[in-house]
Formats: sequence, structure tokens, C-alpha cells
Amino acid sequence: MPVTVRSATPDDHDFVVETARRFAAFGPPPWRTAMEVVEGEVRCLDDYFDGRMPGCDLFIAEQGRERLGFAFVEPHVDYFTQDTFAHLGMIAVTEAAEGSGAAAALLATAEQWGRARGYPALTLNVFEDNARARAFYEKSGFRVETVRYTKALG
Repeated sequence: MPVTVRSATPDDHDFVVETARRFAAFGPPPWRTAMEVVEGEVRCLDDYFDGRMPGCDLFIAEQGRERLGFAFVEPHVDYFTQDTFAHLGMIAVTEAAEGSGAAAALLATAEQWGRARGYPALTLNVFEDNARARAFYEKSGFRVETVRYTKALG
């Protein structure tokens, strides 16, 4: 059965929030707690579901009636050119869906979303230590543009 992607509905809220909790397992740096990462992502998702994120979209990957993962896309102003780019703010699949093609289907949907709006590029962020995701993005045509360094001052 093929993986399909659809727009999220309010009924997807709990699934998306639960799946977003997986971000904590993929390499937050030592100065960020897993809870801090998850809480930030959940705040964004709650804002989306509450209608406070105009211009953004949330997509659900499914196989039959089984939800496999989600992708959150948003417009983002590029620092260098001030052009608006498509930005893949979040993408996650359930543990059971790893390797199913769900992430590839969600990524393709994010690219289509950006193209349909005339955005010149799709950007994303990934934790440095998330080697599996980084390899997936590079295989999908993404290239490292900048590397952000952080030094805790407290």
C-alpha cells in the first residue's frame, strides 16, 4: 500500500504532538534539554492548530488509515537576500514508520508546497549529531549552507 500525504486536521493534533516528542532523541546539544526541545516544537504546533500561524501548513503521511508522520512548513525570510523561502520547520515519523518512505513523501510534499508558492528554495535545520537525518537530507539534494555555533553564557 502506498504512502499518501494529506493536510492535517484538528483530529491530528494528539498524533502530531506525540510524534514531535521523538525530536528529543535525535541529538539535542548538551546545553539544550530534551524537554526544552520538545516544548518548543509543541508550542509551535499548538500555535498552528490554534490558528496563530497564517501561511504555514501541516501535512500528515499515511498508509491506509495509519498515520506515519508529519511535516510542518512555513515561509521564512532569507537573511542574505531577504527573499522568502519555504522552510521545513519540522518533519518526523513514528518509529514504526522509519524506512517506510513516509519521510520521503513528506519531504516531496514540502518541496511541492514551496514550488506552488514560487519560493526559490526549501531550507531546514537539523541537529548536528542527527547523522541519519543529515544523510537523508543530503541524499535528497540538500547541502549545508551555514553552521551555527552556540556558546552558553550562563
